Amino acid sequence: MFQEIPDSRPDTPLLDSIDLPNQLRDLAPNQLPQLAHELREYLLYSVGQSGGHFGAGLGVVELTIALHYVYNTPDDILLWDVGHQAYPHKVLTGRREQLPSIRQKDGLSPFPKRSESEYDSFGVGHSSTSISAALGMAIAAEKTGNKKKVAAIIGDGAMTAGQAFEALNHAGHTDTDMLVILNDNDMSISENVGGLNKYLAKLLSSKTYTTMREGSRKVLSAIPHVWELASKTEEHVKGFFTPGIFFEELGFNYIGPVDGHDLDALVRTLRNMRDLKGPQFLHIVTKKGKDFAPAEADPIKYHALSPIGGSTKKVKTFSNIFGKWACDTATLDSRFMAITPAMREGSDLVKFSEKFPERYFDVAIAEQHAVTLAAGMACEGAKPVVAIYSTFLQRAYDQLVHDVAVQNLDVTFAIDRAGVVGADGPTHAGAYDISFMRCIPNMVIACPSDENQCRLLLNTAYEYEGPAAVRYPRGNATENEVSVTTETLPIGKGEILQQGQDIALLCFGPLLKEAKLAAEQFQAQTGKTITLVDMRFVKPIDEALLKELTAAHQHIITLEDNAIMGGAGSAVNEFYAQHDSKLNLVNLGIPDAYIEHASQAQQWAEMGIDAKGILTRLNQLK
Repeated sequence: MFQEIPDSRPDTPLLDSIDLPNQLRDLAPNQLPQLAHELREYLLYSVGQSGGHFGAGLGVVELTIALHYVYNTPDDILLWDVGHQAYPHKVLTGRREQLPSIRQKDGLSPFPKRSESEYDSFGVGHSSTSISAALGMAIAAEKTGNKKKVAAIIGDGAMTAGQAFEALNHAGHTDTDMLVILNDNDMSISENVGGLNKYLAKLLSSKTYTTMREGSRKVLSAIPHVWELASKTEEHVKGFFTPGIFFEELGFNYIGPVDGHDLDALVRTLRNMRDLKGPQFLHIVTKKGKDFAPAEADPIKYHALSPIGGSTKKVKTFSNIFGKWACDTATLDSRFMAITPAMREGSDLVKFSEKFPERYFDVAIAEQHAVTLAAGMACEGAKPVVAIYSTFLQRAYDQLVHDVAVQNLDVTFAIDRAGVVGADGPTHAGAYDISFMRCIPNMVIACPSDENQCRLLLNTAYEYEGPAAVRYPRGNATENEVSVTTETLPIGKGEILQQGQDIALLCFGPLLKEAKLAAEQFQAQTGKTITLVDMRFVKPIDEALLKELTAAHQHIITLEDNAIMGGAGSAVNEFYAQHDSKLNLVNLGIPDAYIEHASQAQQWAEMGIDAKGILTRLNQLK
């Protein structure tokens, strides 16, 4: 059991001899536990240096070794759901020495990525997609005569999403050869792991049992009543000893639970299951943060780490502003209901969940349900607030349109992680919410420029009797004073912060601080003056203010941390196009490309929407 993270690279001679899985497969079975020990220690060191997802990887060290030991990767396919747990997989597939670069600019992706390695069969980042993708690959392989094996590894959290069950239902119907591995790290069922379950796993996955089962089917199926009784008897016997009857009903052969840290049992069971026909389901039980005492004691805290030696200063974030606002508002209004799809900590609803447990609803990884649940609440007079990351709201788009907006229901969306998000890269960037919401009738969309305005706009959206969204970024706020108030702002009204004559710079959201710095430098260098505008709202947009700006300016620049295509700048363009304006319009924002992982500041610089990039664009105006 490790007690602390190593501050220097540990001695890992066996791990260092494994550059690719074919070398792993040359090891004797009795060498695998030592490999697991070295791999776990190396992960502790590496992630301690780079930061990143932590507990999940420690929990699947033995599973990762067993899978690459039994399966002929990369010809056989392994799909890791979400990818938080894929760090050991990266180490064993040629990326060991690159691991300290993970999540950094030009370094390894934080998730499996097809362009990074042939061992990364499917690009992931969002939850609950692995079974669908694995089934698609297995069907395609079968239709083309390819004998490759396909296995999907999914966590118990990801199994709460509807897509996972849709895929399970379809897989059972197709009778395709594939394996689904449920990595269950919920400690409440740890007592199910023991000698009896290990024996059952060995028995139920063995060729003897399978042959006997298939032979019995052929004989007994000719006698309908006997076959029906035999089927029910087998089903009930397995259901009595194992919790897998549900998966059996879906058409899977269920095996488990198996101790996910017992390498011998894992290798033996996987070898038995590898060549079984039809959909197979292996249930393993693991411990998140395995063998690192602090992570085992507090798996939520150690889900991810910041680099050792980084700043420990506690800085207020926009999420903190929302969490405080939610508690304050719920104290004043008993209709307030908070809904989140498994993002209690990320959305800073921990205190709310403790203070108002009867009005807190964590629906697990079920974004579609979260939005329609809110719609149902609103129908009956409640005031639901959906706290959701921008990138995950994409998964509930139909519900946003059909269940909330069409009916003009009073639902507030607190959209966290809007804009680029830094080290988690393009799969987690909130790059499109303005674009996909702006076209929806009845929506109000607000973009606070700092934390105090975030509070005011949350008040405004909550008091508005219809669908309203407040989008705010990941990370630190500007440390401005936040007024604990119920004050609201006029909907659809921007604010001129400084008046100029040559160029109007229209800012949507927290890039305003970058715009201010660029404007100061430009005016000092050129003597030209800039009108700086905090737009506050994308929809409805301040048309009166836009008309006012046409009189004194030749150039209009829009600035946003959202896709340029269809974004806030597009709204400005559309207004001026309708009014036959001769203005020179420039839109700054996220280009038509995926912005790879780096720090948030590096991403802004890459896109030219930091102060330096804005200044460069200002100097290019003729």
